Amino acid sequence: MQITGATCASKTIPDFDEEIAQLISKRCLECHNQRDLKGDVNLATSKGFQDGTKNGKIALKLINEGKMPPKSKGISKKLSDKEIELFTRWIKGGANWPKDRVLDLYEITNNVRAGRDWWSLQPIQRPKPPYLKMNPIDSFIRFKLKSESLTPAPQASLRVLVRRAYFDLIGLPPSPEEIDHFLSDKSPNAWTKLINKLLASPHYGERWARYWLDLVRFAETDGYERDKLKENIWRYRDWVIAAFNNDMPYTQFVREQLAGDELQNRTEQSLIATGMIRAGTWNDEPNDPADYVYSRLEDMVHTTTSAFIGLTVKCARCHDHKFDPILQSDYYRIASFFWAGPIGQANQGGPSKELLGSNAYGWTDLNATPKPIRLLHQGERDKPGPEITPGFLSAITALDKPLSPPPPNSKTTKRRLQFASWITNKNNPLTARVLVNRIWQNHFGEGLVRTPNNLGFKSAPPNNQELLDWLAAEFMHPSANGGSAWTIKRLHKLIMTSETYKQDSIHPHDDKYSALDYSNQNLWKFPRRRLESEALRDAMLSVSGRLNLKAGGPSFYPKMANEALEGLSRKSGDWQTSNEKERSRRSIYMMSKRSRLLPLMTTFDFHDTTVTCGQRDITTVAPQALALLNNHFVHTQSEALAKRLIEISKDTKIQIQTAWKLTFNRNPTDNEINQALEHLNTQQSYFDKKLESNNKTNNNPIHLALSSLCHVLLNTNEFAYID
Repeated sequence: MQITGATCASKTIPDFDEEIAQLISKRCLECHNQRDLKGDVNLATSKGFQDGTKNGKIALKLINEGKMPPKSKGISKKLSDKEIELFTRWIKGGANWPKDRVLDLYEITNNVRAGRDWWSLQPIQRPKPPYLKMNPIDSFIRFKLKSESLTPAPQASLRVLVRRAYFDLIGLPPSPEEIDHFLSDKSPNAWTKLINKLLASPHYGERWARYWLDLVRFAETDGYERDKLKENIWRYRDWVIAAFNNDMPYTQFVREQLAGDELQNRTEQSLIATGMIRAGTWNDEPNDPADYVYSRLEDMVHTTTSAFIGLTVKCARCHDHKFDPILQSDYYRIASFFWAGPIGQANQGGPSKELLGSNAYGWTDLNATPKPIRLLHQGERDKPGPEITPGFLSAITALDKPLSPPPPNSKTTKRRLQFASWITNKNNPLTARVLVNRIWQNHFGEGLVRTPNNLGFKSAPPNNQELLDWLAAEFMHPSANGGSAWTIKRLHKLIMTSETYKQDSIHPHDDKYSALDYSNQNLWKFPRRRLESEALRDAMLSVSGRLNLKAGGPSFYPKMANEALEGLSRKSGDWQTSNEKERSRRSIYMMSKRSRLLPLMTTFDFHDTTVTCGQRDITTVAPQALALLNNHFVHTQSEALAKRLIEISKDTKIQIQTAWKLTFNRNPTDNEINQALEHLNTQQSYFDKKLESNNKTNNNPIHLALSSLCHVLLNTNEFAYID
């Protein structure tokens, strides 16, 4: 497209900052910036533009000929007619460039990458709720619903709510007695009292620690061929559980895991907390040990930045980030925090007990003055670049300050402690947003940003950013009624006392609203969710009456089918099945051996333990139904539940009613009672004949029939889902 001077003269000269800077940043700076001078042309400055393009004349000619930007992999990147017209008007108008104005590739967000003006990198402001006379969460949600011509679902029944609260906060179903107690409480604050009770339960930490363990890729073995046991790593798991139960402020939670060894008042528990750094895989026989050092660094950078600040910093190991304002030098800045640590083969992936000064499976630096870290061209060890000074993400300019040197006589660099302080600084725009988004996700199934480990350019846009920012601001500051800052239990309570949380999972206009908002992003109803693998297993143990509530300590080894143990080099030594009582403990205390995860758990989407996991997959596949039908553990719990029912009453009808109360937390309907009676009669007749033909008299047909009914109940969607 050729633009004539007459055409240009008829229009105003484009604004440099609003239009031209964005155009050059988006289309030109990747190849012609102050660091990468392709063609010896620097388009970041006025002088570079004038010298390299003859004040735009050469650039305009190449653009009109379609030669700039050049083709990439045979694909043309030619400017659009609108872009050419805009650029031409600017050139014809004198190519005005503000004095001392320097353009930056990551300055401005455009349609191919985020700049430093990206929403998640902006300071957190507390927006004003649209409606002041309601829970602020409901205010933001209902304002959005109104704008979409939607109305919220009615409140769920109290029985549904109590079951929802129990599974959400402690991962176990309520007993019939606990439901009756809640329903009999007619006080106006009955719901709040229930939430307080569950938050105070030791089982709360067992439930919510699991989400964090997914994030930090926790397992108890090294992975790879030998998959050696990480001695005492279970103490880190117990530390996380205790931190949640004690409502440890999130600032302290971060500091102890990243730098518990560097704290002035360090304790054995704070040393145990640094087990987070060592919780990943470890290859004790890498092909190239020197290369593997950088693989370990990448794991540490990826895990810590994904978990704490929700950005994919590891993508900048080989080059500047393609989509986010993260320089390659930023990657090595953060890698330097772990560079001083014992990541080489001689140290087997961690410090000795003598160096750590404890039997904890933790982390510390080898010394306070490590050798400098160098940027690697293309991320390759044999292509070292310039030395990199330790620092933080340059995209957060308000906090882009040099690190302080370690104090005299320090045994460590104190870099990780400064990293933790940077993460938890109230002016860091990412940390609180990331954390409250995770808490929201685990209550509603999806976060306000539906990519919890990535708040960068490739993330899903926040479906209610004002609510996200309000929650983040509220989380970071003490509440008006004296609630502590940075504490997660207060966040739970705020969410769960909202009308949004208490909605029914069925809406009167389900079909109509689903057509408008199929994925329920606006939360016009409560999202129905399937229990995770741990909660599903624990619920079976709970209703069967066999759940062992022993807390903490070394993990138990579940019973594993012989077929699942095939391939272990030392079957008898590598897998010692625990006794039945130990095997009945909660799933969080189950041995997580990377090479041999329990098939029942992986069938129901237990996560990949080799990488950080911000959100588990949720699948619906045939093996799940087959596992519930055939798995020995499920059959064992069915038989135990039947035995429990017989011990409660010999009356068949009472047994059926109790079975429904235990598994579904409600009474059966008359039709369900009749169907259950018919099932029992049919099955009892079948087992009578089968036992008689096999001359077996030591099995009870009544118990077998009742076990069959219990097995049916444990296979239902109603048992496996939270409404």
